[in-house]
Amino acid sequence: MLAMRVVFLLLLLLLALPLSVHAEDLGHLSANPFNPDSTSNPFGAGSPFMPDGVNNPFSPYGSQFSNQSATNPFATDAPRLYDQQGNYRGKLSTNPYDPDSTSNPYGRYGSPFSPDSINNPFGAGNPYNSSSPTNPYGRGLLIEGH
Repeated sequence: MLAMRVVFLLLLLLLALPLSVHAEDLGHLSANPFNPDSTSNPFGAGSPFMPDGVNNPFSPYGSQFSNQSATNPFATDAPRLYDQQGNYRGKLSTNPYDPDSTSNPYGRYGSPFSPDSINNPFGAGNPYNSSSPTNPYGRGLLIEGH
């Protein structure tokens, strides 16, 4: 009876503690091959051997079968992109039907005409902006997984 009360109290304490949601840093979407956090650096975050890398076909974020993958054309929980100011820039996804996908040509983050899209060379995809993933000397966009 005492053991059951102890277990009940422990469960009650665990439920009372706030659950913190922690996003996983997957590197930066960047054309800079010298930045160790860049997905273009084959020895850094762009390595196909990184356990959580978007370039690893066996990781949850790089597998073509994972719902959290950037390469699955049907993924709905793809990694999210943020610029250096913390602004959301859409999901790094090949899903052309997801409204937040960078591959949706009609969506806010995939349209070449949207100022928030990384596919717009005059908007968020400006190669002269340090946050732009197309700037070969910039930092790029932060990729966060779940």
